[in-house]
Amino acid sequence: MLNLSKENLYIIEFRYLDMITVAMLSIGVTILLSKAWTKIKTRKGGIPGRLGLPLLGETFAFLSATNSTTGCYEFVRLRRQWHGNWFKTRIFGKIHVFVPNTEGAKIIFANDFVHFNKGYVKSMADVVGKKSLLCVPHESHKRIRHLLSEPFSIYSLSNFLKKFDTMLCQRLKKVEENGKSFSVLEFSMKVIFDAMCDMLMSVTEDSWLRQLEKDCADVSHAMLSIPVMIPGTRYYKGIKARRRLIKSISEMIARRRRGIEFHQDVLQSILQRDSYPSTEKLDDSEIIDNLLTLIIAGQITTAAAMMWSVKFLDENEEAQDRLREEQLLIAKNKANDGSLTLEDLNSMSYGLKVFKETLRMSNVLLWFPRVAINNCILEGNFLQIFIVQFKRENAVFNGENSTTPRVKYIIFCL
Repeated sequence: MLNLSKENLYIIEFRYLDMITVAMLSIGVTILLSKAWTKIKTRKGGIPGRLGLPLLGETFAFLSATNSTTGCYEFVRLRRQWHGNWFKTRIFGKIHVFVPNTEGAKIIFANDFVHFNKGYVKSMADVVGKKSLLCVPHESHKRIRHLLSEPFSIYSLSNFLKKFDTMLCQRLKKVEENGKSFSVLEFSMKVIFDAMCDMLMSVTEDSWLRQLEKDCADVSHAMLSIPVMIPGTRYYKGIKARRRLIKSISEMIARRRRGIEFHQDVLQSILQRDSYPSTEKLDDSEIIDNLLTLIIAGQITTAAAMMWSVKFLDENEEAQDRLREEQLLIAKNKANDGSLTLEDLNSMSYGLKVFKETLRMSNVLLWFPRVAINNCILEGNFLQIFIVQFKRENAVFNGENSTTPRVKYIIFCL
């Protein structure tokens, strides 16, 4: 039989106290994490789902899906299989609830800025700027949107359309002469980026364009990232790229104000309001943040739409032939080397249908949330919400009635 004195017991107790404490803490943390990973129901709505780890949740799974060939659609599909049509998850530190029908989407979008407001993740506001149209509150949004829309007059758009037509024809001619295969998305991204920089800031020098393109790509990649300044991460690269872009655009604005440079573009139109009252002009941070937003948002969405339209038309020869006939008829009625005009665009009735069908079938805007201003009940579920719309990815031009609404997945945040 083992005999231990009181002194020996104290020695053993103190010797293993640290180990016992660590073990108890480990057990406690394990239990907490286990509970976080289990499927639980919210007290308010009884919505099933898995929240994952605190703060992180299923963010990595969401980002992994969006960066894969399956896209966010697979992320949604799997969780609907696990939890049902209504489910919740945690993304970017916020609890989100997915609503699986168009009726819920209509209620929310019909009450935009009434019962719902824009929401954004921290990384998005950090890289595009807190005065971007994507991030500002409703009152500032109306003012900035109004001031940005003025430079886009019919006259300006008409002149730029001719420049873009010429640019696109030259790029396509080079591709034809090269005779090699190419990526439609990469080609579209480069063409749209160069066009946006020309239209907004009259930047046409190739080396400068490529540096701006690289920095804008880093900013774009950082918009949905974990906001931690660790070298090598997307967020770190995005913040560094934003600082370089701010410096470049600020220097450009300074040169124009000193009269060293003058161009007929969007930036020049904005700077012409410098003498106006503060409520009727944009300050420098608003100019920079929204120029970046226009370039990044305009490039990604337009290039994606171009890529999807090529894919869908390739899968449907009938639609492709009808569109080609319309384009050849317009070309036939123009003089030799005649540039495209706004009147030509307005006459493309079938082209407009193809464009609308492309956007209906493929969602070019991945993640654009809303937040509930007030508590609300949607289909019996009590919610304070963040939302974003998703559309199912299906084949296009497959004989479906194009007026049939697609299923929309809306993300809500409790």
